Amino acid sequence: MHRQRTLNKGVACKGMGLHSGRVIHMRIHPAPEDHGIVFLRTDTKPRVGIPARLDHVVDTTLATTLGKDGVVVSTVEHFLSACAGMGLDNALVELDGPEVPIMDGSAAPFVYLLRSAGTRQQTRLKRFLVIRRPFHLKEGDKRASFYPSRELRISFTIRFRHPLIHEQTLSFAFSDRSYDREISRARTFGFLREVEALKSQGYALGGSLDNAIVLDEFRVLNEEGLRFQDEFVRHKILDSLGDFSLLGMPLIGHFAAHKSGHTLNHRLLKELLNQRKHWRIVEFPSAEEAMKAPFRLPRVGLLDVVPASA
Repeated sequence: MHRQRTLNKGVACKGMGLHSGRVIHMRIHPAPEDHGIVFLRTDTKPRVGIPARLDHVVDTTLATTLGKDGVVVSTVEHFLSACAGMGLDNALVELDGPEVPIMDGSAAPFVYLLRSAGTRQQTRLKRFLVIRRPFHLKEGDKRASFYPSRELRISFTIRFRHPLIHEQTLSFAFSDRSYDREISRARTFGFLREVEALKSQGYALGGSLDNAIVLDEFRVLNEEGLRFQDEFVRHKILDSLGDFSLLGMPLIGHFAAHKSGHTLNHRLLKELLNQRKHWRIVEFPSAEEAMKAPFRLPRVGLLDVVPASA
């Protein structure tokens, strides 16, 4: 848990782009230590690599969009959530289009890909961003806060004027097993009236009941129904983990949110980084040192891991 890891081998998939409506091919490669997660647009000349880092976020309107040198990759949050959920630090992600495939609207297909590839432990140490003091932001009726905690924990509340949602609250303590079981399968969702409006404006051209939960005024339109009774708030936690991954290191603290989304999450992270007294960065030279820490490192290990010496 205290060392970086990458994929054991390359793995690939293809799927629909949510907003472009294009079929996009995606290939995930192992990467060296301290490389981070980098998206490489293979359809541009020259090819452009875009690091999955907070300073490369260029838009958060409908999804998280990263950019560099005028080239963008959007809808990255579900894949980044899967990387965070499975403890993957370094990977090169090739894409032949402007967005990550939406797959089924959750992170579960990406978790499956990562598990099928497996990971290998690397020699360099992970760095962890540890929250030391409470930090808060508010925008209207939306709130987002970080608190010191012995582990990574997320408490999220959503509220919608819809008979199937109303108010949902969930508190989630992170491990890769709990992420895989409780969070990764939660799908993105939208309301039929909003989806129709987006399509009329040239967005969500690849959106369908195959890759999102869609609700009319009273019901879920997907024939299979919901995967969890509170799937909506679970997906917000999934998105938040993807947003946090843009720090470039695992976070240890308690994130508490009320009606937050990508925009407020990213603003919270950027302003937090400007307030050094609220956090510190730590690393551990050995597993023994990590076990002596006054907090628990994010628990990962569900994937097959090849030792660093292999």
